[in-house]
Amino acid sequence: MGTRDSTPSLAVKLDKLFKSVQPLSREYTHEEVAKGCTELGDGTFSKTYVWQLRTGQRDNPTKRHLEALAAFFGVPVAYFFDDETSERVDSQLALVAALRNADIRNITLRAMELDDSGRKSMARIIEEITRMQRATERLPPASS
Repeated sequence: MGTRDSTPSLAVKLDKLFKSVQPLSREYTHEEVAKGCTELGDGTFSKTYVWQLRTGQRDNPTKRHLEALAAFFGVPVAYFFDDETSERVDSQLALVAALRNADIRNITLRAMELDDSGRKSMARIIEEITRMQRATERLPPASS
């Protein structure tokens, strides 16, 4: 649901923040976001307004509203309108989300104990397992 130039819409980006930024080990409610944004911002938010922004019912928030949303979710305000910033932040959020998985966190912590040669070997092993899995599942090759 991006705009005509395939840039993700505000609703898509906001939904991604709800799904990615979860310090409570769950998604924030619309009411929690509204309350937090009201406290951080220079205006008021309602849970309905947050829901409307997230679902694309409303798509033209004020600068103050975008600043409050950005502050609440801990992202730069440019996340909402600059593709390069959005991609960078999305990559960081994906890493944080991945590290919530105990298996991934365990692998990462063990990799940190390896020397450079060991980490390179581990990366090659993971690449080979990924290739084998993709072949088995008939998935397209990963882009580098």
